[in-house]
Amino acid sequence: MRSTSPLGPELLLALVGSRSRPLRAQLESGLREAIREGRLAPGARMPSSRALAADLGLSRSLVVQAYEQLLAEGYLTARRGAGTFVAHALRQRLDEPRAAAPAAPRYDFFPGAPDLAAFPRARWLRALRDVLRTAPPSIFAYPDVRGLPELRFALADYLRRARAVIASGESVMVSSGATQALALLARALVQLGHREIAVEDPCLPAHRALFAAAGLRVVGVAVDEQGAQVEKLSAPVLLCAPAHQLPTGVVLSPRRRGALLAWVRQGGLLIEDDYDAELRYDRRPLAALQGLAPDRVIYVGSASKTLSPALRIGWVVLPEQLRAPFIQARLVDDLGSAALPQLALAHLLEHAEYDRHLRALRRRYRLRRAALADAVARHLSGCSLSGADAGLHALLHLPGAVDAEELLFSCEQAGVRVYPLSMHLIEQPPSTDAVALGYGNLTASEIELGIRALAGVLARL
Repeated sequence: MRSTSPLGPELLLALVGSRSRPLRAQLESGLREAIREGRLAPGARMPSSRALAADLGLSRSLVVQAYEQLLAEGYLTARRGAGTFVAHALRQRLDEPRAAAPAAPRYDFFPGAPDLAAFPRARWLRALRDVLRTAPPSIFAYPDVRGLPELRFALADYLRRARAVIASGESVMVSSGATQALALLARALVQLGHREIAVEDPCLPAHRALFAAAGLRVVGVAVDEQGAQVEKLSAPVLLCAPAHQLPTGVVLSPRRRGALLAWVRQGGLLIEDDYDAELRYDRRPLAALQGLAPDRVIYVGSASKTLSPALRIGWVVLPEQLRAPFIQARLVDDLGSAALPQLALAHLLEHAEYDRHLRALRRRYRLRRAALADAVARHLSGCSLSGADAGLHALLHLPGAVDAEELLFSCEQAGVRVYPLSMHLIEQPPSTDAVALGYGNLTASEIELGIRALAGVLARL
């Protein structure tokens, strides 16, 4: 039976008529179990005895007696004029069996993290208020699995203007982040008969894992100072980040861009990961490759670096032959993304609020990048940075190779977390001579203290 009293929490209690076990005993046992399991949290208000009796079809005197028993046992407390509550004293006792969560590092240089404090709360709240005030009731139905038209067309306008992408509202699909877009693409490629995909080596291990999970064989394409060595491509499909490779930060050279376009025009299929191209500092913006071969390049982006990964908003611009299998994969996956965040982002794009936010972000991240460069110069003699002219991370080159596991363990002990280059390689050798350092979600003082702690670790290795 389920209690649905407005004066307390809804609670499912299994009460059955039985001569062998009285209803009062069943009620007491059910309440104890709900409290022990955390379904009734410490401090939660209990329904009044009259309301609970009505909800469960019991006499009020029986519920009063059960409450009195649990009050005597310490499970409940009563406050005159306020009601009956689950005892706060139970919190420590209930939490004791739980394993302690590992302590988060004081200084986490995760290369993909934006400044979470920079989320434009006031702008986002205004956008939500505006769209809620004007949106029709139909917005609360299941959303268009491709993404709401308002956002798809706003994204198409923005990507044409800011990234030179050839896009229309029909070619843009909205996803729950870029990761879901890649997972759906992998399944669509398999549906079309593809069995192999190339990825940059090094790259994000998660990307390799999701392609393998879809049934694609993953092969690596080595990355050097000019970017991916596209002249060595043998697979029919490639995932590549031409504007700012992760984790090296290398920009694909003009010669390699030309070679990649030639490969595409000869029948190759490119997935262009444009994850942080809007965050640039020392160079002019590079146009997306998709604009030069829209029939053979799949463009993927997201709001995770520019707004917040918590929004789970990504997008993909698809050639026509991939749209139907992509939509089919999305239908099987989750029936579409939440409507209100899509409308809010569309509002920011249409009113140039997104552009203003990006300009502020560039100023903020430029200062943090300068703080990283300064801290490395002062505390890490013999080390150098590369790949820092855009994005949220740089690659720190060490004076020599160190054991990757020992580096990770020693850094964790010192309260700092770094990301060895070796962990991004397909073969993952035991030693590393470089680490990826993200600076987006660390203040200047945190960067200084974190680099100082890293210097102490490297001095002891």
